[in-house]
Amino acid sequence: MKHMSIISPAAIALGLSAAACSGGSDGQSADTTEANAQVDAAAPTTIGTSAPLNSLTPGEASAPDLSKAIGLEGLADLRIGKPLPVGGSWTERGAQTGAECRTVSSPDYPGVYGLVTKGTVRRITVGQNSDVKLVEGVGIGSTEDEVQKWFAGFRSEPHKYEDSPAKYLTAPNAASGDPAVRFEIGKDRKVKLIHVGMMPELGYAEGCS
Repeated sequence: MKHMSIISPAAIALGLSAAACSGGSDGQSADTTEANAQVDAAAPTTIGTSAPLNSLTPGEASAPDLSKAIGLEGLADLRIGKPLPVGGSWTERGAQTGAECRTVSSPDYPGVYGLVTKGTVRRITVGQNSDVKLVEGVGIGSTEDEVQKWFAGFRSEPHKYEDSPAKYLTAPNAASGDPAVRFEIGKDRKVKLIHVGMMPELGYAEGCS
């Protein structure tokens, strides 16, 4: 599983300098070039590849609505490793709550819930009633083959509650403590749940445990 690409300010500056020296032969002004560079730098990057989503070859993936795309950073204003957003739509709604770990959800993202431990968002789970997808286009109902296409090398483990071929597929970097992805594959070899977060919460089988 590759880490997301980050375009450094120095690299952007170098590109803008080169464009300025070209005399604008392509008809673009320096302002337009700078604006385009900023858009490319801000574009969501895929989890399974190092390419920005807007650079994927057509047909490579079914790109999701970016407002409903989850990545290693999180989903919308719910960010992995950050405090629960103040004044946002993510709140406790009758799920598990407690001083150490609680679950939050938002009416804007049905079927999705977050785990918050000691005030920090540690995991986001995309459930079976959700249309949220990873930036690669993999979502609930995607086949195991589709997952393997984008996420080759994920560690396979037997599912805790279902017989084989149900399984967990976990990113190899999960043990490092960095944000990672974990799939739950059902007996029909399709994605049932997608978890994005950090260990140990990433490996929890039931909410906060």
